[in-house]
Amino acid sequence: MYVFFLIILLILAAAAGIFLWPAKRGGTQKLKALPRPFFETESAEELGVSIPASARPAPFSPEIQLPRSYGVDRLVLLARDPRWLFAYWEITATKQEEFAGAFGPAAWLSTHPVLRVYDVTGVDFNGQNANKYFDFHVDEHIDNWHIEVGEPDRSFCVDLGRLFPDGRFVTLLRSNIVTTPRGSLSGRLDEEWMWIEGIYRSTGRFQYGTSSPLIIEELALRKGEIPLGITSPGHWNPGK
Repeated sequence: MYVFFLIILLILAAAAGIFLWPAKRGGTQKLKALPRPFFETESAEELGVSIPASARPAPFSPEIQLPRSYGVDRLVLLARDPRWLFAYWEITATKQEEFAGAFGPAAWLSTHPVLRVYDVTGVDFNGQNANKYFDFHVDEHIDNWHIEVGEPDRSFCVDLGRLFPDGRFVTLLRSNIVTTPRGSLSGRLDEEWMWIEGIYRSTGRFQYGTSSPLIIEELALRKGEIPLGITSPGHWNPGK
């Protein structure tokens, strides 16, 4: 009997092994088909910060510079204040060539630049009839100069030229004419715009500063208290 049961157990064990073997093989194959675990791969990624477009700096744009010269022969004169003028100029290579052609190739180097300032107050200036003039010796490589004239309410014109060693002065450029401002208050008074206290005193029921001067003037006209010739612009005729 014992042997019989042992045989049955062996048969059942063998049968169980036969049925379970395909399942084990399939399971093994499925495990082999799985992808590699994520933790077995290495990766590196930089942490990025998103910046809105409005907060980003504007692209650099170079500052626009005015040209040093314009290729035009010119001398411009300005009245800076009652006692000072300001002049700026440009001399082109063409003007230098004209000078060299008229006085020789070495003339430019043997002369030096001079600003000649003419007082032309009250005259129709033609280059020879100035009231007076005075010279300023300037550097060869500059293109502007502050000129002290010291005389308010006067008219001036300036020549830029070359001065030869023998004293000859040759004009290259001539400026516009300017007049320096007055150095004090104007002495002109217009009696038609005088302040007439009597008009305001004659309108007792109006407080000072609370009504238009035109209204006060009209009331005074009705009362005949504005004398002839001392009114605002216009003619006053008491007969109308």
